[in-house]
Amino acid sequence: MGLSKGGMPMIALLAVPMMSLYMDPAIAAGLLLPIYIVADCYAVFLFRRTFSTLNLKILIPAAMVGILVGYFTVSFVDANAVKLLVAGIGLSYLFNSLRRHFAMGEVTPKLANLPSGIFWGTIAGLASYICHAGGPPFQAYVLPQRLEKMAFLGTTTIFFATVNLMKVPPFIIAEQVTWQSLHQAIWLAPMALLGAWSGAKISRILSEKAFFALIETALALVCLMLIHEVAFP
Repeated sequence: MGLSKGGMPMIALLAVPMMSLYMDPAIAAGLLLPIYIVADCYAVFLFRRTFSTLNLKILIPAAMVGILVGYFTVSFVDANAVKLLVAGIGLSYLFNSLRRHFAMGEVTPKLANLPSGIFWGTIAGLASYICHAGGPPFQAYVLPQRLEKMAFLGTTTIFFATVNLMKVPPFIIAEQVTWQSLHQAIWLAPMALLGAWSGAKISRILSEKAFFALIETALALVCLMLIHEVAFP
């Protein structure tokens, strides 16, 4: 999980499923949230210099709406349906990206825009609250803009750090974050910080082309993993 905060954002989605092998998924999500926030603080420090202000102004308020929708509908929304929706979004983006690449060669970057940003930000907030899977909707909106590598990392880091902070009150109300889980998180936090440091080193070494190829490959694997979780619970 720490690696994801250091520049490998696709890895974060593996944390909850892996811990769910040993504990209830809701408890796992609550245990990880404080660790995410500790690693977020370090990640924001690492990537604070370069980010897309416009994207953050659009995405963060939209994500807040998504989190509120998730909080008030979590009892009625099927988590598996959200996972399939998120997987479909990610795979649809990758399919269209490949189709455009082979049809036209170099893909023209898209510009950040308010309607798309509100939609994808809301979906990212909802998916992050329901099943910690906000990455694919976020990437489906931001990746087509072809931001410079460090701007992408800064935008990603600040967005999800803010989303995680906004999730704290509803997680406390739902008793997913407790004093006991905070005590356990203290022991795991140093490993998350070490992972964030390692991820930052790796992300800085990779070329722009290799970095985004890795991001899109991992996005495909994450989407397939979500489908596998639903098909083979």
